[in-house]
Amino acid sequence: MSEIALPVARQAKFQARLRKRYAAERRFKALGLGAIVFSVLVLAVLLVSMTANGIGGFQRAELSVTIDFPEAQLTIPPERLKDRYAIQALEVSGLATAIENAAEKDLGKEGAAELGRDAWRDVASKLIEDPSLLKQTVTFNLPATDDLSTALRGEGEVELQPLAQELHEKGLLSRNFDPGFLMRSDATDPQVVGIWGALKGSFLTMIVTLLMAFPIGVLAALYLEEYAPKNRWTDMIEVSINNLAAVPSIIFGLLGLAVFLWMFPYYRSAPLIGGMTLALMTLPVIVISGRNAIKAVPPSIRDGALAIGASPVQVVFHHVLPLALPGILTGTIIGMARALGETAPLLMIGMRAFVATPPEGFTSPATVLPVQIFLWSDEIDRGFVERTSAAIIVLLLFLLVMNGLAIYFRNRFEKTW
Repeated sequence: MSEIALPVARQAKFQARLRKRYAAERRFKALGLGAIVFSVLVLAVLLVSMTANGIGGFQRAELSVTIDFPEAQLTIPPERLKDRYAIQALEVSGLATAIENAAEKDLGKEGAAELGRDAWRDVASKLIEDPSLLKQTVTFNLPATDDLSTALRGEGEVELQPLAQELHEKGLLSRNFDPGFLMRSDATDPQVVGIWGALKGSFLTMIVTLLMAFPIGVLAALYLEEYAPKNRWTDMIEVSINNLAAVPSIIFGLLGLAVFLWMFPYYRSAPLIGGMTLALMTLPVIVISGRNAIKAVPPSIRDGALAIGASPVQVVFHHVLPLALPGILTGTIIGMARALGETAPLLMIGMRAFVATPPEGFTSPATVLPVQIFLWSDEIDRGFVERTSAAIIVLLLFLLVMNGLAIYFRNRFEKTW
């Protein structure tokens, strides 16, 4: 009986161990699924909260004002509206006074006092676009003051809330979509700020970063993987590159401050300096990913190319590099995405300046989206909080577009063997 009982006992122990392994596998799957669900929920909460706060950032409080231009009798000939100084000519002709009179007529004295200080510029821009408006009676939606905008939300100064409610009930005050948010630059009033200056600055900075980091990084990866001899010097270079990829970004900002601004002292806050600084930070990522992509190309590709008479240079640039390019572009996407969201190195080179006009070129003073978001988030005004959320949405969309283009080119050059 003991001889029969022994195998039975061993089989029972084996079944118990098997059940434990299956239970451990089920727990591992449950933990993995839970991690994915938790990540998706966190991302969903982030996107929902950001969208909810950012919707208000794409709107602004506007007062409805009807202006009778023939009655206002502006002293400006229509041909002056085609001049480069048309806005100054409209200001001298009494446009601001005509708007104030029309606002007092429609909104009352208290309501007219809450019209934005530069509201006349919106009217001037529309007159320049369509000079025929000078012969018509036109209703404009003009920006209100930030105090009245805050009162419309039921916050801020208590004495302004009844006025805001009264004007809103009459249909003279409302929150409308503000397309100018995507076409204006920075300002001190959240009612008239815009993101175009920072968006253009980011675009120019990323162009400089890509043009510097990508070719240098790819050529360095090719040399280290295909041509460099294996000795202590190349080992030291490899270790240095790996260490540079983990260096805090503020260090690259200090390097840009010490080197690039010393070389180009008159280009402080320019996309050229910002792009070169971010290129230093992006370069190690491109080199590491490029080496891994080149190393992944099968040796048979090289042997086959050499066997049919290709030179070593032709092997590298006609066969190895095209096959490694998708992997190199993946590393470039990661590096550029990191560079797009960086703030610390750009603060060190002065790209946190207040820039009221969009940059005209690579050497013009500019700021970038992350720095603009940082500056607005430091404001205590509720209007800037909404604008900050809206700017974050613009930054995410810009990042998605940039990554989408990179992924398209990666798939376009991808080859199979």
